Amino acid sequence: MKRPLVGSLAATLFAAVAVTGAAATPAAAAEQQSSGSAKSAVPAAAPDFAGTVALSNCSGSLVKMPESKDTDPGLVLSNGHCLEEGMPEPGKVVVDQPSQRSFSLLDASGAEAGQLTSTKISYATMTDTDVSLYELDATYEEIKSETGIDALEVQAAHPEAGKAITVVSGYWKETYSCSIDGFVHELREDGWTMKDSLRYTNECDTKGGTSGSPVIDDASGKIVGVNNTRNENGQECTLNNPCEVDENGNVTVNEGTAYGQQTHTLTSCIAAGNKVDLSLPDCKLPKP
Repeated sequence: MKRPLVGSLAATLFAAVAVTGAAATPAAAAEQQSSGSAKSAVPAAAPDFAGTVALSNCSGSLVKMPESKDTDPGLVLSNGHCLEEGMPEPGKVVVDQPSQRSFSLLDASGAEAGQLTSTKISYATMTDTDVSLYELDATYEEIKSETGIDALEVQAAHPEAGKAITVVSGYWKETYSCSIDGFVHELREDGWTMKDSLRYTNECDTKGGTSGSPVIDDASGKIVGVNNTRNENGQECTLNNPCEVDENGNVTVNEGTAYGQQTHTLTSCIAAGNKVDLSLPDCKLPKP
């Protein structure tokens, strides 16, 4: 796993532990950018940057759930390893932790449409998945009124293999277009294990700073995952080199392959008012 891009003292202190889709140092990331490794040329119909956000060290998106109301406080989706205090240890789950964090909200062209501010981390973990969900100090209708930007909707259904997707990085203002190659029973990286992960086809050669980017289904425009890691140099199950483990315990290494975590699991854990409720009967997210 790569560390998140250093945008704060906390990110620096925790630089030794973060996920591949996560990030490199600013210098390394800039070096990757100049090498032209990102696939920024996408079809005209592909998702744009509207509703995505740039964090100090990662990417993310302003999101709503299928049952979210315009009067609910907005939510920002990113990775668990992008938290300002560093990556949660295996088994740790963060719920309703106060957090005043700023996000740059982007318009369709990638220009800044406004600033968003969180009041708390509603949920975050790197156990079974790699996700963070921040609650904002403004409602969707207030954000729309001030910026003209709508939130992206999180799909409630499990995504399908073969579907065309776009990973949209608010940090780099770059997009990566490919397809869902399949699903991974267990994705292991250093001490972390993620389940039912998205595997991309090789066109999505993500890089540092793209962690937390929404994975958008091109046909529906809905979010089906959150980008988080990539096997950098063919090592097995080490930091920056996730490996795949099947139901029988067989290990496979796919050098250069990138992965994301499904987000439909979030939708069954959100109650009225956009509040995370891990006691809901269909909620399968890890609990503290």
